[in-house]
Amino acid sequence: MNKAIAEFIGTFTLVLFGCGAAVIAGPAVGATTVGVLGIAFAFGLAIVAMAYGIGQISGCHVNPAVSFGVLLAGRMGVGDFVQYVIAQCLGAIAGTAVLYLIMSGKASGWDGGLGQNGWGAGYLGEYGLVSALVFEVVATFVFLVAILGVTAKGTPVHIAGFAGMAIGLTLVLIHIVGINVTGVSVNPARSLGPALFVGGQALAQLWLFIVAPLVGAGVAGLLYRSGALWSEPAS
Repeated sequence: MNKAIAEFIGTFTLVLFGCGAAVIAGPAVGATTVGVLGIAFAFGLAIVAMAYGIGQISGCHVNPAVSFGVLLAGRMGVGDFVQYVIAQCLGAIAGTAVLYLIMSGKASGWDGGLGQNGWGAGYLGEYGLVSALVFEVVATFVFLVAILGVTAKGTPVHIAGFAGMAIGLTLVLIHIVGINVTGVSVNPARSLGPALFVGGQALAQLWLFIVAPLVGAGVAGLLYRSGALWSEPAS
């Protein structure tokens, strides 16, 4: 139960402050915008904060794709995986609900967006389906390579101690490149929360932000399990 609560809090924080930066400090509300770099760091810093806040409890997955990659890498059981995913999705929905409540108090200038992911005409850089799919698969794969590598058994202490920072900065990098492509998901729960509240196209396109991250994470997890990328020392 402690692990589930930690994952709920972690995913809640990621969605509230990551998507919150995009909505509250983004150009759509007509305020001074933090830009792509600011939004990227909001997501990354949320991960850094939670990595050191809840990492020792649950590992700070805060992402069903991360949990899936960890599962396929042989580092967690199916029971924990199911518990984590439920907690993550509920946390993302709760984070979006709080963001919605905050934005609903704005007198004018809000277009109803909640940092939802998407692609195609009218969405940010207007990239197509293939571009969105390729980016989300590759970006999630890279994200999991970083996570599984820096948290692997036998990782030198001087590296493992900076795991939260390394993972957070990897997410910053991914967002800098990908915000204009899909808004960056690499996390089915992060996409689920806003899509449920916004509906319409965001909900219709949600499938990609579930399937693509799971594929990218799954490939990384299987590579680690096979020993192709990392051979954990014998106990």
